[in-house]
Amino acid sequence: MNEQTLKRIAEALERLSPPPAPPTDLSSFPAYHWNGTGLAAVHDFKPLPLELIVGADRQKAELFENCRRHASGAAAHDVLLWGARGMGKSALAKSVVAALQENGFFIALVEAASSQLTSLPTLFEELGASGRRYLLFIDDISFEPHDQNARLLRSLLEGGVEARPNNVRLCVTSNHRNIVERDSSDQADAMNARDAIDDSLALADRFGLKLGFQYPNQDDYLHMVASYASHFDLDWDEADALGFAQGRGGRSGRIAWHYTIELAGCAGRKI
Repeated sequence: MNEQTLKRIAEALERLSPPPAPPTDLSSFPAYHWNGTGLAAVHDFKPLPLELIVGADRQKAELFENCRRHASGAAAHDVLLWGARGMGKSALAKSVVAALQENGFFIALVEAASSQLTSLPTLFEELGASGRRYLLFIDDISFEPHDQNARLLRSLLEGGVEARPNNVRLCVTSNHRNIVERDSSDQADAMNARDAIDDSLALADRFGLKLGFQYPNQDDYLHMVASYASHFDLDWDEADALGFAQGRGGRSGRIAWHYTIELAGCAGRKI
């Protein structure tokens, strides 16, 4: 077999099994996305300025302080943000990290889907070898009763052999306070009722900081609209803002943001 034939065989084998991609630089980007097998840098990480998130001042202050402690290397909690849809839970997590970065803290956001929990030990191994601090953000998570993934996450948070490393803290959002939905058949059985409640609370109790979000009253909703409109220099009307919310089924931070987009669009402006 001549040299040219060997070269063609080697090239064919390389095409069938390409070399692994180089590792992602974990020191240069503000945010990353975990796809279950690797990290991809998020180049266009531009969350809302933290001061624009209004109507949840206590939650904002507590989350910022907890993440500031973590970013500085001090002890900090894993966080559960729970409650009403569209109230800025995910926006707040991202804005807090961006605000810390603006203040010189060496921290990054890593976003993972709730469907990728089984791959988190691999992610933890990669992040744990880095000298940076990370907030692992998992949005909109919930489990059916007896879902084994709930126990996996519980183990990763505390006490498991593959628990998350010290330079990583989790921030999870859920519409359910206990993350695990209640099983009505279990609750109906007097012998299982206590066990069912304990199991549903066991995961949520692993989060040292739990912050609830409720739908805003009228004044709070208008305060949200005013904050957005002022920031983008948009004219608006209270009656129009309330009518916009009524037409979309209720008030929330997301509806206030959608109204702001509508104002900007009508004015021919970009946001």
